[in-house]
Parts: sequence; structure tokens; C-alpha cells
Amino acid sequence: MKRTLTCILLLLVAYVSHAGEIIVNPGESLHDALRKAREWRRTNAPQCEGGIIITLKAGRYYMNEPLFLRPEDSGTEDSPLLIQGERDAVICGDVMQKHTQLFPKEGMERMIDFNTVDRTITIPTPPKEVLETKNLEMVVHQRWAIAILRVKEMKVQGDQTIVSFMEPESRLEFEHPWPQPVIGGERGNSSFLLRTTEQRDGVEQLVIVDGADCVIFGTLTFENTCWNRPLHKGHVTLQGGFPLIDAYKLKENPGLPWDEGLENQAWIERPVSAVTVRNSKKVSIISCRFQYLAATAIDFYGVSESSIINNIFEHIGGTAIMVGSFAESPREVHRPYTDLASQCQMLNISANSIHDATNEDWGAVAISCGYVRDCVISQNTVSHVNYSGICIGWGWTPLDTGMRNNLIINNKVSDYARQLYDAGGIYTLSNQPYSRIRDNEISQPHPAPYATNNRGFRIYLDARTDGFTIENNQTGDRLIRRDEIGDNHLGPNLIFKQ
Repeated sequence: MKRTLTCILLLLVAYVSHAGEIIVNPGESLHDALRKAREWRRTNAPQCEGGIIITLKAGRYYMNEPLFLRPEDSGTEDSPLLIQGERDAVICGDVMQKHTQLFPKEGMERMIDFNTVDRTITIPTPPKEVLETKNLEMVVHQRWAIAILRVKEMKVQGDQTIVSFMEPESRLEFEHPWPQPVIGGERGNSSFLLRTTEQRDGVEQLVIVDGADCVIFGTLTFENTCWNRPLHKGHVTLQGGFPLIDAYKLKENPGLPWDEGLENQAWIERPVSAVTVRNSKKVSIISCRFQYLAATAIDFYGVSESSIINNIFEHIGGTAIMVGSFAESPREVHRPYTDLASQCQMLNISANSIHDATNEDWGAVAISCGYVRDCVISQNTVSHVNYSGICIGWGWTPLDTGMRNNLIINNKVSDYARQLYDAGGIYTLSNQPYSRIRDNEISQPHPAPYATNNRGFRIYLDARTDGFTIENNQTGDRLIRRDEIGDNHLGPNLIFKQ
């Protein structure tokens, strides 16, 4: 891994000394610089020989619309496009929205009732000043996820108040089959808080690479983005921070041909990200900093032969690094798809530092991989996240989906599961033949205040996990969740060399 990183950095230096360079100063347009590089490509100008460099001088570059790289911006292996920054070159958007927690002042409170017929939640009556506050949100703790519900109305009935909510989140929250709050059960499954939020839309995306190949981003800072979805639609999720756009339970004759016990039907969409790369190959993000971003920092899908190496992530609202398909709409998420893993393969996610992610959506993760194959996740340091650290796999299926040969090696994960549970330092789903979890250093889960059923593990082998060799990882209590809870149905091809 160190040899690979050194080679990449040396190649960057070589490009700098041989390529055509476009200098951008603060106040000048990144869009114009990219257009100039595109014209060099179109005319096969001599500046293309050895690659094209766009260099941002130190300063802040505000993006009121994302920098959009198209197929026409593609480089080649011999002549890549490098977008790099001098020290303190910052690509930025708007400062993220702020929240003020009103009730309770700290922590969370217990619900009194969760009514799926009337679609209301009954809570202890808040103080008068809270009842009179506009633009309230209720954040609901739901084991491995949260829901953010915009308050429509609060009806006071003495020491109890009945709360109703806006659409579409009201329908999704009360029709969504799992996980729903259970009154009288564990505290983490029936807790809430009320808060206000600054009601404004802001810049959410800084860079979109769509169909452009052989592109490198190096030594840049990406800073300040907003997350507008909760302001307009609330936020009810399935898992891993993925918003539901439709979901319900099969009430009659549950079960489908590929899973006789399946009751859930759900359609999801992808969370917004500051830097999005899709339908591309040979894209690298190296030695960059991502900070104060309200949703996902980096999102790769439909991407192959690409790298995310030696980056720093701090103060991220959602997931820091997201890669692979998660069977987004129009597909129903629980089907065992066979064509998705091959669309996101041969990725290298290495030597990244992720600290303080998932602070807006507690159910997001540090590194999230869906349907992927032939991917390496190595030498990353993960700390201070509210759910799981490194997640790989999707589909909840024992069937062959094309996921295979994924390596999770030499990572350090600590201070995870800070708010939610049913979590793992490393978390897996489904059948992934020839995959390995090896030589990782994983701490105990954080003693989260609402995780009352101890469903937190250093390595969490969840639904239908199979095909992994697990060896030489941390030893100690609560190391691996296998099948002691009895509902994850592990496959027969797991090899433990602990």
C-alpha cells in the first residue's frame, strides 16, 4: 500500500513538470478554467501532452453551482487531467444549517405513544416557549437509524401533547415497517428530541464528475455544504442514511420467491454529496481535506479502477466515503440483484483519516460500500461516528450477487456506535466469496446512552453474511457477532482464523 501511494504521488509530480498548466486565482472561475482545458482536448493542443493541470492558488473558491466534469473533460492514462490546489486552496459552498435543541435541553426524552393509525406521536408537554416555536423538527431514535420529522401541529392535552407531522415523512414514518419505535420497550427505541433549524436552502454540491475518465484531484480542501432535503421532505431512512421514498409492509401473504420470510418493501434514493463521481473510471482523490459538509462527503457509483487515498475527513454530517450501488429507486431494495457489483469494482480506499462523521444523520457511517467487488479498504483510521465504522455489502441475501474479493485490512476503528446501536466497527451484509477481514484494530463500541440491548460488536456479521475469511483481528469481549442473536442466518462458507 505504501509503495502504491508513493508511486501515485511521484506520478503527480511528473505530471506537474511535463503537462500544460492553467493557473486559477481567487475570484476567477473554475468553470472557465475547466472549459479552457476542454478546448485544449478538443483541438488536440500541444498542452495536452503529458497531461493538463489546473492549479488553484491559495484562497477560497465559492461554488454557487457545482463544477461539472463531462466525458469531454476526460484525460487518458498518458495525459490525465489533474485538478490540484496550493496550500489553503479551498473549494467551498454555504455554511451548513444550524440546529438548536429545545426539548429536552440535553439528551432525548421518552415517547408516551406512537400511533400508526392517526400518525401521531404523544410526548410529555414541552414548555410554552417550545410550543410557540415555528419550524420545529422531531428527531426520532430508531435503533440503527434516525427519522427527522417536520412538526405540523402540537395539541396540548394537559401534561401530554399529541404531535402530527408534514408529508411525505409522516406517511413514510408510520407505514415504514422497521424499525419503528416501541413504547414501553428499550429507551433507544422510543426516544426523541425537538429542535429548530435555520430554514434556508444552501449549496449542497461542489463537484460532479459524470462520465469523465482519468481525472485526479489532489491537495484541495472541500468545505461548507448544506443538506436541504430535511427542510422540504423530512428524512426517514432504511439503513445507512438512505432516505426512503416509498416503503410498506406486506400484510397479506408475506414472502417473495428469493426470501420466503421477507415482509418489507422499500425504495430509496441516494443522499446528496459534496463530491460526486459517477459513470467514470480511473478517477483518484488524493491528499485532500473534507470538512464541515452537511451530508455525504465523497460518493462513487458506477465507478471502477479508482482511488480515494490519504484524505482527511472532519465534521461530516453524513457518510464520509460512499461507494457502490445500493439498489436505489426505481429498483426495490431487497431484491438480490446480479448486475450491480460489476458496475463498481477495483476501488482502493486507503490511508484516509475520518474523524467526527455522521453528526447530522446519526445513521450514516464512515465508509459505506454497497454492491462492490475487488475492492481494497486498508490502513484507514475511523473515529467518532454515531453508527458503524466500515460497512460493506447490501441486499440481505445468501445468493450470488457478484460481490466478491473485497479486502478490509489493517484499519483502525474506534469510538463508534456513539448514539445508535445494532452496529459494528466493521459491518457486513450478504454473500461475498473470497473476501477477507484481516489485521484490523477495532475498539469496543462506545457506551452510547440509548443502546440498551448490547447489539454493538467490533465485527458485526449481519444478515446472510458469507464468503469471508476473518483472521488476526482484535481479540476481547464482544469481538464478533455471529449468530448468537439468532436472526442473521450466516452462510456456511465463513472461515474464522482468530
